Amino acid sequence: MRRLFAAGCALALSLTSTAYANVVFAEAEAAPNAYYAGFLRVSHGCGASPTRSVRVEIPEGVNIARPQPKPGWTLEIERAALATPIASEGGAITERVTAITWRGELPADQFEQFGVMMRLPAQSGPLYFPVIQSCAEGEQRWTQIPAAGAAWHSVPRPAPVLKLSAPTESHAHH
Repeated sequence: MRRLFAAGCALALSLTSTAYANVVFAEAEAAPNAYYAGFLRVSHGCGASPTRSVRVEIPEGVNIARPQPKPGWTLEIERAALATPIASEGGAITERVTAITWRGELPADQFEQFGVMMRLPAQSGPLYFPVIQSCAEGEQRWTQIPAAGAAWHSVPRPAPVLKLSAPTESHAHH
């Protein structure tokens, strides 16, 4: 009986670790209507195949997004015109970043973080950033968004998510 229990625990742990082996934000909570500098963490390749590119879609409502360059990687930034310019401290914003792609080489057995500085929208709640991880052989599409009220990991390939919520009283003074 003890062996059966241990085998069941080992299976549960292996299934759990597979379910959570995703692209995620290193810090998954942020304040709405604030600047946020965060890192998308890519924890593995596509099986034994190295990662060659990481493309993140920037959701509507994020009107300022700036990627952090990585040595040895190239950057591609996709933009779209805004219907109405937005005033900012740096002048009028007439277009927004819609996607960022880093291209380089990340061995399958290593991890890396890809930085983005953003101005977050004012509303609270989850904000999803679909990611396509392209590898030498294959790709991982971290693009699924769970149904409203469902757990983030309720879908097999969840998009990275930032939970936007006002800081608690204990964090507001720091």
